[in-house]
Amino acid sequence: MNSSGRRPNPDKQEEPRVKAVLLAAGLGTRLRPITDSVPKCLLPIAGRRLLDYWFDRLAEANIRDVLINTHHLRENVKVYIDEINRNGLFRVREAYEPKLLGSAGTVSANQDFAEGADLVLIVYADSLSDVSLGQLIQFHIGHGDPVTMMLFHAPRPQDCGIAELDEQGRVIDFVEKPARPKSDLANAGIYVMDAATFCQIADMHAFDLGFEVLPKFIGRMRGWLWHGYHLDVGTREALRRAEAEAPGVFGDREELAK
Repeated sequence: MNSSGRRPNPDKQEEPRVKAVLLAAGLGTRLRPITDSVPKCLLPIAGRRLLDYWFDRLAEANIRDVLINTHHLRENVKVYIDEINRNGLFRVREAYEPKLLGSAGTVSANQDFAEGADLVLIVYADSLSDVSLGQLIQFHIGHGDPVTMMLFHAPRPQDCGIAELDEQGRVIDFVEKPARPKSDLANAGIYVMDAATFCQIADMHAFDLGFEVLPKFIGRMRGWLWHGYHLDVGTREALRRAEAEAPGVFGDREELAK
């Protein structure tokens, strides 16, 4: 559905109108002192900024309307947004948060962003991923539930939000950082939802998607497993790993995007 209640028809050839929210305002405390001068979303990885990789993924899926929330080192991110907008391929809107609103709070503060969209993609932009957003969107269109959550196999599931799926791929249980995980299917921090659902979440006036919102969609949310590369660049160890692995993972793909 879009904000007026229309859901894309999978039998029609026309592409759904998709907008993307990149959650990029985090402090990056575990990466200090690097993030004292560079915002986490602009960390250099193999000669490119973290957000560059996400804009490549958006371009591959033909998603052009983007909202980025800002807080920590806002001016740095504003310069980046201006640079992207000057290139003319995207229409990027900044959502400045003088006080961090939380992932769900950002949705509440920007409910109007869903206007004119069929679907809204929400991405935690502090991960490095080669995900095909187009495949994710097509999966979402093909089922009848309002939300799709991207999943990946986590090496340490106790540190993640863990989903349990039924035979149809529907999420029947979701627990943040469980002491005894039932699976290793971890929330990747990437969601697709109907625009009407985005507005419904906005009306909840919650703070955190993982703890407060997603559990309300158990039984009417699908999980989509990505078997490719996905890494939360949240620690200095993870950043070193990303730096070493990115050239092999992205290589020619990113050269074509330049």
